[in-house]
Amino acid sequence: MSENFKLFTSVTLIFFCVTLASGCDLQQKKTKEDTSKTVQLEIWAHAGQEPERQVLQDQVARFNRQSSSVKINLTFIPERDYNAQVQAAALANDLPDILEFDGPYLYNYIWQGHLLPLEDLLPQTIIEDLIPSIVAQGTHGEHLYSVGVFDSGLGLYARKDRLEEIGARIPLSASESWTVEEFENILRDLAERDSDGAVLDLKLNYGGEWFTYGYSPILQSAGADLIERTSYQRSVDTLNSPEGISAMRHLQEWVQEGFVDPNLDDAAFNAGRVSLSWVGHWEYGRYKEKFQHNLVIVPLPDFGNGSRTGQGSWNWGITQKCSHPEQAASFLAFLLTPPEVLAMCGANSAVPGTKSAIEESELFREKGPLRLFAEQLLTGYSVPRPKTPAYPIITTEFQKAFRKIRDNGDVQEALDIAAARIDQDIRDNHGYPFGKD
Repeated sequence: MSENFKLFTSVTLIFFCVTLASGCDLQQKKTKEDTSKTVQLEIWAHAGQEPERQVLQDQVARFNRQSSSVKINLTFIPERDYNAQVQAAALANDLPDILEFDGPYLYNYIWQGHLLPLEDLLPQTIIEDLIPSIVAQGTHGEHLYSVGVFDSGLGLYARKDRLEEIGARIPLSASESWTVEEFENILRDLAERDSDGAVLDLKLNYGGEWFTYGYSPILQSAGADLIERTSYQRSVDTLNSPEGISAMRHLQEWVQEGFVDPNLDDAAFNAGRVSLSWVGHWEYGRYKEKFQHNLVIVPLPDFGNGSRTGQGSWNWGITQKCSHPEQAASFLAFLLTPPEVLAMCGANSAVPGTKSAIEESELFREKGPLRLFAEQLLTGYSVPRPKTPAYPIITTEFQKAFRKIRDNGDVQEALDIAAARIDQDIRDNHGYPFGKD
């Protein structure tokens, strides 16, 4: 082998190695640059039921696979400690970029300045697809601060055969609801055919905010409310108005007359002890499995101003801490596409939060078995929680009043005390001013 060939080979090998090393350096640099361009977003969600957790984990994984510029990092927080952890994180300036929260705390978070408006971040087509109750829940002033993948609703589950035995009509929509007088006649007729006279389940075993969510529609149907909804400054003369007192006396009489099963085992309806169960969409699966085609769902009774239902559930917002709100909004928009909405609602049987998803849902579309729950939210029969940071004290005081009323206390006195305490809290907090909206 010639010395010239050896020299050529050595030079070529050196050049190749240098080129290869340079290429590796460039590739590593490019990979590092690409990684640095990926926006990392922290998200907190409540650790609810296992099917919901699994769906959300799957949704995050799908989003991360299809997005090259945004990565979502999901953390579940125990539901019982959720609000406390949010408040602690806020004090430490350590909130995540995207936050899930339950309806009762939304307006407190807005008041505390934790959330960004969403109307300029989400596509207009997404906002227009939201059902009215989701928009109502998430709006304060002129801004939309939260969006929900699903919503909730109330109704009366009933044994169809037992209603037919007493000749009761079966309302097909919220506009055809029983009057309170008609409802009470149905209770009496059912009780006459029942061994112990207890024919109604009010889910008294639930407790907590259920009392406000489940029974404030009675007030609103009667023309009363938890608080006046113009300035949100007074509960006196609204909660304890003559209409409010009359409505709650009706409920108290149902208990006094023995129509209500205490339902300590949460089995009053499924075990056949009662004919009617006053509850929400979440019981459909259990009740349907038991009664099949003998199960019907009718709206809550009309106390004088039309049937009303509760609304609101867990929803999403982008925090003020988030430095990439457009990318955070892209994840919320992903969650609100019909396939993702239906995936979550398939796990929890909740009402889809968008009109397009409702149309695709076998349960909630026209002639679907749960259409009543969707119809109530779409056509204005639902009432959002009061849009005030005072809601935590409102619900606490109403719960206390309800317990007194349930236990045969004086209705007016119970409501008078609750209304006065709510108003005092509002005064103590200078009316909970939001500042310039």
